[in-house]
Amino acid sequence: MDYENLMEKAIEASKNSYSPYSNCAVGACVLTENEKFYTGCNFENSSFGLTICAERNAVGSAIADGEKKIKAIAIYSPKMEVCTPCGACRQVLSEFQSSEGCDVITLKNNELKIFKLNELLPEGFVL
Repeated sequence: MDYENLMEKAIEASKNSYSPYSNCAVGACVLTENEKFYTGCNFENSSFGLTICAERNAVGSAIADGEKKIKAIAIYSPKMEVCTPCGACRQVLSEFQSSEGCDVITLKNNELKIFKLNELLPEGFVL
């Protein structure tokens, strides 16, 4: 799996972030079971509850294109050493992870660090 390419797409997506309140740009790129890539960035709102995370933005783009199974997601923020998904994003990823699970790719000291989603969200809520 070429996770470096996935991370490059996440880095590029972070450049489109709209984050005037937190000043914390985040980009994400998902890889689906059908080997398609979808990017997203965070965008904030002055009504903070309406803010959308990069991960959910990327997942939503995949769903809008008919994809429902995610194999991997790369997440990047220039402000964080290791940028892992928030709890809400972990739950959304859990809903759409492939039958083999979902790898979560981040950067640490300029090297890829890979987590299994089930490590980050043990016993996630699924019907």
